[in-house]
Amino acid sequence: MKVAVVGSGVAGLGSAIRLAHQGFEVDIFETNSYPGGKLTSIQLGAYRFDAGPSLFTMPQYVVELLALGEKNQEKLRFEYSKLDRLCHYFYSDGTNFQAWADQEKFIESFCEATGAKASDVVDELKSSKKLYELTSPFFLEKSLQLASTYLNPKIFKVLAQFPIAKLKRPLAENNRLRFHNAKAEQYFNRFATYNGSNPYQTPAVMGVIPHLEHGIGAFFPKGGMHQITLSLVEKAKSLGVRFHLNAPVEEIITEQSKVIGVQVKGEMHPCDLVVSNADVRSTYSKLLKQKLPKKLERVEPSSSALIFYWGINRSFSELGVHNIFFSSDYKKEFTQIFEKKVLPDEPTVYVNITAKEAKSDAPEGCENWFVMVNAPYNEDQDWAHLIQECRTQILRRIEKSLGVDVKAHIVEEDVLDPLLIESRTASYKGSIYGQSSNHWSAAFLRHPNFSSKVKGLYFCGGSVHPGGGIPLCLLSAKITSDVIIKGK
Repeated sequence: MKVAVVGSGVAGLGSAIRLAHQGFEVDIFETNSYPGGKLTSIQLGAYRFDAGPSLFTMPQYVVELLALGEKNQEKLRFEYSKLDRLCHYFYSDGTNFQAWADQEKFIESFCEATGAKASDVVDELKSSKKLYELTSPFFLEKSLQLASTYLNPKIFKVLAQFPIAKLKRPLAENNRLRFHNAKAEQYFNRFATYNGSNPYQTPAVMGVIPHLEHGIGAFFPKGGMHQITLSLVEKAKSLGVRFHLNAPVEEIITEQSKVIGVQVKGEMHPCDLVVSNADVRSTYSKLLKQKLPKKLERVEPSSSALIFYWGINRSFSELGVHNIFFSSDYKKEFTQIFEKKVLPDEPTVYVNITAKEAKSDAPEGCENWFVMVNAPYNEDQDWAHLIQECRTQILRRIEKSLGVDVKAHIVEEDVLDPLLIESRTASYKGSIYGQSSNHWSAAFLRHPNFSSKVKGLYFCGGSVHPGGGIPLCLLSAKITSDVIIKGK
């Protein structure tokens, strides 16, 4: 059977690899001149930057894809290492600490800096691990829209142990009740941003996310995050997947509610199945020329991002690969992002420096700074004005902690805003993770990985189940491929 994959984001690549491995004839149609979607790379002078995702967790999902059909694991040519230091955190009052991969070392460092009780941190990490082990096999690795998921006898054991209170209670409230410590609350609240949500609205079940870092670990691919894309593309090609770049799909062509092909540059490409890695809203409105399902109309988009790529002509020994500069008023920050739809007056700033591990990413003695703040999705704000104001606030926040005028050391610069994210990746309103998880039912409101109305149409990626981010997108590809292979 012939499959057309719309888009070559990480979920599209994952779906293509799995289906080609099963004998399907697969073509990927990509709008851009490069594969990978958000997981790509840019070059500014002598500085290389990963353009999008910068945190690598759960590497087993990438390795699993690359290992399909391979008897000799040495042929995989994908290398990565585990980071000893997860992140360096800077609070606005001058407090800072290292989040070490070693849990005992992390707890000691964290509690010494924040005044949190070690027993509370231990309990939170245990709770996160238990929640992950309980929910992952069903709610992350299976379709929530198939009866077979709920007919598995093991699901009753999961439901019996599931902490219902964590669906009704916001994450921030759960952390307040746990710690009664402002710095500890802010630290564990930040994990809501991993799927573009508001910690003061998203349910406490999102407390599962810390386990991904503290229980499993943070990793660094040799060559940077873009190496994930390069490795998956190479694997796909080895299985016979054909790539069509600069080839935007204009329409998914159906006949009697069944997929028969895709139209690209006015030309019909016949196929039996379509897997859309495009945003699900764009798939309906632009590719199917249909109204959105009512359920999708009610869904709130996730947050977006404002990213500066700065080539810095010096190095900072106090910084690591991942660095967070917290704002002084976290609740106000998220109110501005999600309710007022503006960039925060005082944003929390994330700085990623791959040159700390990949020395060739910057000239000797220099660093490549990927500087990101959470941003609202695009609602036709005055982005030019907001970006300039936010740039000033970012520089002020970093200078406050480092005591250095960073602006004087910027020798290369580029910017990625919600408008560009929307135009380059077809993400609805520039949202990074599809939809937010600011309601307890959000997981069940995500669009399924298949269409119930158009035969032969399937979906993968961050805008459908189970969600955004590299690990979940790869799981999305697995779910979608399994549904297709089993003949849904």
